[in-house]
Formats: sequence, C-alpha cells, structure tokens
Amino acid sequence: MTPFGAKVRSLRRTRGLTLKQMAGALDISQAYLSALEHGHRGLPSPALVVQICEYFGLIWDDFEEMHRLVGLSHPKVTVDTSGLDVARTELANRLAASIGDLADADVADLLERLKTAHLSVRRTKTAR
Repeated sequence: MTPFGAKVRSLRRTRGLTLKQMAGALDISQAYLSALEHGHRGLPSPALVVQICEYFGLIWDDFEEMHRLVGLSHPKVTVDTSGLDVARTELANRLAASIGDLADADVADLLERLKTAHLSVRRTKTAR
C-alpha cells in the first residue's frame, strides 16, 4: 500500500463509502480504485488527484498533503545512483534488498531519520 492509497482508503472508510460508491462518483472502475488504494497501480494523474480532493471536500493543507503523498507513493521506485559515491550506492542497494524484511520499528526509525535529514537540507538551501 502507498501513502496516497492509504490516505484515500482512510478518507473513504471514515465517510462510510464503498469502493463502488466512490468509483462511480469519480467515473473510474472499482478495480482501478482498489488497485490505487493498494499500490498496485502507478501514480494517479494530477487531474484525478484534484478530483479526489474535491470529492472529499479537501482544501488548503489537506489538499497540499494529498499532492505531497502522491509524490511519495510510486509503487515501483527507481533510485539512480550514477555519479554518487560508493556509500550512497551501497545504501540504495541494501535498502532495496532488505526493505521487505525490516521490522516496523526499524522502518519508522529510518523514515524519521530521512525526514529529519531532508528538513535539514531544505533549511540549509533556504539559508543560502
């Protein structure tokens, strides 16, 4: 499941909607919506993301959050390490090889470390 798919499913279930009801309202197939929720399909089009946000009445921060989640939800990630150092290439390969076997606590820890590092890089770039 992807972050975007999990959010869509959560919003749908919170509102007591079935896949059939939501898919019908969005004029997409039930199978496609289910695959999108489970991360078995590629990223949704920007137009569909807007349509989903409008369907749920999302505005401002929630609307931006949905678009941010799409950027973190590609089910088949490719990491291009060409031109990067050995350690970064090793990190990408080790993560790819072991991601399915990591304990939930380790995944949470790694995610938090990456988020913190990302914020630090953004602050440094902004300060320049």
